[in-house]
Amino acid sequence: MRQKLIELYRRLETEHGKQNWWPAESPYEVMVGAILTQNTNWRNVEKAIANLKSADLLYPHMLLETENRKLETLIRPSGFYRQKTERLKLATKKWLELAGKAHYSRMKTELLRKHWLSVKGIGKETADSILLYAFNRPIFVIDEYTRRFCDYYNLFKAKEYDEYRIFFERILPKRVKLYKEYHALIVQWGKNR
Repeated sequence: MRQKLIELYRRLETEHGKQNWWPAESPYEVMVGAILTQNTNWRNVEKAIANLKSADLLYPHMLLETENRKLETLIRPSGFYRQKTERLKLATKKWLELAGKAHYSRMKTELLRKHWLSVKGIGKETADSILLYAFNRPIFVIDEYTRRFCDYYNLFKAKEYDEYRIFFERILPKRVKLYKEYHALIVQWGKNR
């Protein structure tokens, strides 16, 4: 199975080229994008992030100090703007809490994942996106495209998110760069199907 996954990776890379994800200027921006992309497409997220940048609010302390109404207006393009405003503020508090812990960079990935999953509105896909793309942890992100990819190529069928994640993590080498690029290529594949 490992050979098949590697062959599929090479085929996707040949078809779509290097993806070099996540498109962000900072790890904090990755976290913000991971929350804003919930239930919407990336084009809408880009508009919301551009608004936050124009307002000079892509900094944890600045975002927390912003009135909810103003934040809602800025992130409106991403949809569910009231809900996402609350989630952004809660996630930003967690971001600052973790940054304040001198040992967080040495924290085991599973423990760091539990911290993110404890934040209201952050599920496994969002938490894993933050871990992989902002914290450079070797955790494979599963989304609807990944499930369809597995089904299309008859790789694996599961009911639970973590079953898919563990499938990829057990078979592929535990390399952050590989996980980032493979996930991005699967998303690109899915957009073209």
